[in-house]
Amino acid sequence: MTAVLKIFCALLLLSAGPALAVERWQKLPEPVPLPQAAKIGKAPVNDIELYYAIYGSGPPVLLIHGGLGYSEVWGAQVADLSRDHTVIVADSRGHGRSTRNAEPYSYDLMSSDYLALLDYLKIEKTALVGWSDGGIIGLDIAIHHPERLTKLFAHAANSKVNGVNQPGMESAIFKSYVKKSGAVYKEISPTPTEYDAFVTQIDKMWKSQPNWSDDDLKKVTTPTAIVLGDHDEVIWREHTDYLAKTIPGATLVILENASHFALLQDPEGYNNAVRDFIDR
Repeated sequence: MTAVLKIFCALLLLSAGPALAVERWQKLPEPVPLPQAAKIGKAPVNDIELYYAIYGSGPPVLLIHGGLGYSEVWGAQVADLSRDHTVIVADSRGHGRSTRNAEPYSYDLMSSDYLALLDYLKIEKTALVGWSDGGIIGLDIAIHHPERLTKLFAHAANSKVNGVNQPGMESAIFKSYVKKSGAVYKEISPTPTEYDAFVTQIDKMWKSQPNWSDDDLKKVTTPTAIVLGDHDEVIWREHTDYLAKTIPGATLVILENASHFALLQDPEGYNNAVRDFIDR
């Protein structure tokens, strides 16, 4: 009887194994360390200091991180793209090492920060890869300043507040991201004790912006990829389909077995998707 029970228990564990396994899209890996930068600095833009770093040489590509994030999330992408591109990363205002002022957060304001950074670096046009808030900033620039962009890879972006799956922001992985971002903020921010106030300010923007019309999106002339992980917790797939259909000539890219954090979960696949679009 004991032998039979042991065999039964073993079979039960084997059958339960796949159900208990954690899928790639459910994990939040640590970023790959950034390579050595060719240049690091802080640009005086719009009454703040915007931290930036530059890697490699070749056609420029600007990488813009998501809300609450910081430039280090792009470690794997910088390592790949800097082999034949000039790669620029920065910490958005109030994020990472960048300062902020009393002006309320808005996507228009952050877009103007990045345009001022490009002016400061004397970069006339660039490809832009944006994740989450970075993708929204990319759309803002494509709508209002298309002359500054060669390509736009907009990952996990929304053009309206109802494009966000609000319960997804309460998911375990998103809460883990907020916690990890807070730990980094305390290490590198000029205001290390103000993370909670910072999150409150960003959340206020998330709940009220962006709000672009169909006509606004139809103004986009920059070749654009609208990108989403097939298990994204935060952005509705239907909204992503809407963006791809409304922006003239947009390419829809769905990243397999990946969530809102696809750039960390599948760096190789993400890099291939970026290159397939910006280098073609």
